[in-house]
Amino acid sequence: MTATALNRIPGAPAIVGFGTLVVAVLLVEAAIRVGLLNQFIVPLPSEIAASFERVIVEEHLLDRFYLTFKECFAAAVLITVIGVSMGTLLHRFDLLRRATETWVAAAASAPTVLMYPLFLVIFGRSATTIVMMGFVAGLPPVILKTIEGLSGTRRVLINVGRSFKLSESQMFWKILFPAAMPTIFVGLKLGLIFALINVVGVEFLINFGGLGQLINDLAERYDLPGTYAAICFVILVSVVFFVVIERIERWLRPAD
Repeated sequence: MTATALNRIPGAPAIVGFGTLVVAVLLVEAAIRVGLLNQFIVPLPSEIAASFERVIVEEHLLDRFYLTFKECFAAAVLITVIGVSMGTLLHRFDLLRRATETWVAAAASAPTVLMYPLFLVIFGRSATTIVMMGFVAGLPPVILKTIEGLSGTRRVLINVGRSFKLSESQMFWKILFPAAMPTIFVGLKLGLIFALINVVGVEFLINFGGLGQLINDLAERYDLPGTYAAICFVILVSVVFFVVIERIERWLRPAD
């Protein structure tokens, strides 16, 4: 079967992706069993899979996930509202954008997780600290992608809006924002991933609760299969969040 014919099969990318993952897991299993990888550092994937039920039942995984989800959701709401608003503001005022865009880009690459002691002093050892750490980490990509999306609106669309004598508000909501929406959603996906990484990371560091604390607890007990199972669950949560955002984007832009 040619690559072109394979591309025409419905769900082919998902099948190929899942198949690649299965092959990779089998290769790791084989490498550990023949001694290429140390089993005391990397547990057998089959042991990790078998430990899922134990981690879910004995470690109250769902309760911990609910706490992490609430923190990520709060950070995501802040990122969306404030990030898109700030990106729109910087696009609207060119001097302000040129004065601050470089700083925002620099903040996007900064290891903000290292600022958690400062946030502990400001907000205390609470969920607010974790939410704000996720918010700070996820904000820059949303701002930058909002500016990029609004600036990249095709000139012909803007000219059409002007020919209909649209007001500034109508021009934004009917022309600029819909045209920028795909790029804004790219920023939201990046921002949410950064927020999730930082939320779990800070939970791990301050041992506050959620999935990060679970990974810390299992690692301190040297429960390697359980630790890797918890890490796999965090990755699965990240994938689910990514898919949910894509579904929301398709719901908002059904024509695509």
